[in-house]
Amino acid sequence: MDEIVVSPEQKKHQEALLLLLCEFDRVCKELDISYVLFAGTLLGAIRHNGFIPWDDDLDVIMLRADYERFLSRANDVLDPEKFFLQKEFSEHWPMFFSKLRLNNTTCLEKYHPKDRCSHQGIYMDIFPCDNAASSVIGRKIQFWASKVVIAKSLDKRGYATDSIIKKLFIGVCKCVPLSPFLAIVKNGNKDSLTVHSFLAAARNYEKNVYPRQFFNRRVLADFEDGKYPVSEQSDAFLRLLYGNYMELPPPEERICKQHAILVDTEKSYELYQDYRDGMTFDVYTRSVR
Repeated sequence: MDEIVVSPEQKKHQEALLLLLCEFDRVCKELDISYVLFAGTLLGAIRHNGFIPWDDDLDVIMLRADYERFLSRANDVLDPEKFFLQKEFSEHWPMFFSKLRLNNTTCLEKYHPKDRCSHQGIYMDIFPCDNAASSVIGRKIQFWASKVVIAKSLDKRGYATDSIIKKLFIGVCKCVPLSPFLAIVKNGNKDSLTVHSFLAAARNYEKNVYPRQFFNRRVLADFEDGKYPVSEQSDAFLRLLYGNYMELPPPEERICKQHAILVDTEKSYELYQDYRDGMTFDVYTRSVR
């Protein structure tokens, strides 16, 4: 496999993400809660035995029952001096998934938050995986209901877009209540052979509906300097998500998506609050430029 160089700044970011994953894993073990690495993090584990070298985020996914148990009990065992659990639909966080944040760090994402009290430290994403409806029509209804939930959350968060269609859709969604659409997404058939991750901000239907067996059995996979749970059927999981996932993209496509406009592994986001608007940032920095 081609040698890929990671910048020192990005390496520091990945090391901070590993602190989050290690603590998340510790809490899940202590509470006997199951999860698996997800999306690009799963791809990194299988293809690179760690991060995709040009990646800057970390994703895990949990079946809804485990996810809700984690949200209800994690703060009993998390170290509050180092970590902050940003729960879905909570005060200062209107989103449909949760994050574990690292205190005294900064990760300013590419949006202008409406709530200045929102924690903006370096984070890992924690996604729920819900029961799917038994029929294709029912699952399609869940998918489109998730789009309403996502649109309402993004609007409350401060999402901006140049797309006229997206603006119109968000405008319509602002006028409808959240709870019935969220209930449709979450309340599938518990005996269905399929589950879905529509609340992982699914772009398309097909790549977000999975056999339940993907989550029933887990094995440990190497990830950087540790071992973390992945689906026993990771090959099938990754082929569904990425096709021929073991083939590296061409060098010109090995580019970090840069989820953030600024990352600081040593200083709190609170120090940057007054500088966010109207300033130019390096993506990785220790100071405002």
